[in-house]
Amino acid sequence: MAGTAEGQGAGERPEARLEKAVRVAEQALIEFEIAVETFRVEVENFSRLHHQKLGPMYARLDELDAQIAEARAARTGDAEDLRRAREARAAVMPMPGVDELFHDWLDSDGLSPEAAAMLTDQPVRPPKRVRPSEEARKLYRELARKAHPDLAREDGERKRREEFITRVNAAYARGDEAVLRELSAEWAAGPAPAEERLSESEELYARLEWLSQRKELLSLVARELEESAIGAMLRMASDDPDHLLEEIAEQLLAQVSEREAELAGLVQ
Repeated sequence: MAGTAEGQGAGERPEARLEKAVRVAEQALIEFEIAVETFRVEVENFSRLHHQKLGPMYARLDELDAQIAEARAARTGDAEDLRRAREARAAVMPMPGVDELFHDWLDSDGLSPEAAAMLTDQPVRPPKRVRPSEEARKLYRELARKAHPDLAREDGERKRREEFITRVNAAYARGDEAVLRELSAEWAAGPAPAEERLSESEELYARLEWLSQRKELLSLVARELEESAIGAMLRMASDDPDHLLEEIAEQLLAQVSEREAELAGLVQ
């Protein structure tokens, strides 16, 4: 038995071990990219939903703070109170009425993507929750593992995969299970990947180097996401990020009530 094993090892191609290392590195990189993209989607969705759902409350608080400062300044006539009132008013951004804001027409860049889509006849469906459902996450991971561009060896195949994964990422960001299922069926019915030719050692080493560089770039992206304000909030609420939005909303509503009571006391 030992002699047989030695014979098999002796007959193994010199590049075989290197090829295995490349395959392992490819799969590890894909898993890492899936994790980074999953977190990126959650950060982006949390940021957009935070603005859409809580933006009106922040605007209301700013307006109340300005009104309170102005009422206090009018009552005292003190120079310092007048200065604070001017600063508070200057901090209030020109915004539509609170009722209009709840329709999610504006974001920090002007028209929201949803509003712009209506004007350009482009179908855009904003995320309804921070984290897509478990089924959407499962479909996304399966598609990413099968169709990832890093598995391509030829430029044409890489381009096809990149275009396909772009659609997968967009559907996942919306949490659209139906579209993800359609994409899964589309990929299964698509052209079978070409048989890979055996690579020379130089090509395999170059592949390993590229995979290493790609991982370093992804590590930087992951670090930036984790260290961002939204990323830090998500890490604190990793079990249920959608519930975190509800908690923040409750806190803001309590602050609005306190400010309204304070203002009512000043203008009586």
